[in-house]
Amino acid sequence: MAEEEEKEQQPQSQLSIKSLIATGIRIGTTVKTGFMEPFIARMRPDGLYLIDVNKTLYRIDVAGRFLSRFDPGRILVYSSRDFARTPVQMFCGLVGCKAITGRFMPGLLTNPRLPYHIEADVVLVVDPFLDVQAVTEATKIGVPVVAICDTDNTTSNIDLVIPANNRGRKALAAVFWLLARSVLIHSGAMSPEESMKNTIEDFETKLGGEG
Repeated sequence: MAEEEEKEQQPQSQLSIKSLIATGIRIGTTVKTGFMEPFIARMRPDGLYLIDVNKTLYRIDVAGRFLSRFDPGRILVYSSRDFARTPVQMFCGLVGCKAITGRFMPGLLTNPRLPYHIEADVVLVVDPFLDVQAVTEATKIGVPVVAICDTDNTTSNIDLVIPANNRGRKALAAVFWLLARSVLIHSGAMSPEESMKNTIEDFETKLGGEG
């Protein structure tokens, strides 16, 4: 889809672009893969690639519409990143899906004989490189994978890419706040005119000493 069309279909996020950029959502890495090149706006003087925020917002809305078609209880959200812990839990609490953070136990999706086995219809991961076990198992059983992908990610086994900073604490909070809002709107749980009860700050994983 052309960039102009993406911008036209971009939903109102209740956030100004300036506020969104302040979360670091567009800041990538010094590495650019061919998979992610279409989502990159430019390279900063310090060598960091910047992701196109309009494409991030568009893809978040596409992902929200896609996820809203599934039974929330059959959606699995996984991340091994510490900074993703609170965003994942907040998102799953609002949407009603399953959250797993930390270690992904082998066979979680593929071995029904295991006591911790989970049946999922779709899997959302924060980083397809770090969360490769979840991606591999989902792919093996034919379950679609949605992934937040930074500029250095490869996306060969990803069905729906959300281009964004998947390392930053505030960036991850912003992505999951926007995604939760999109899922709730597309599922009919809230109207586009309604405000989210939680703030992006509520989605942030707190650092030591923070309330």
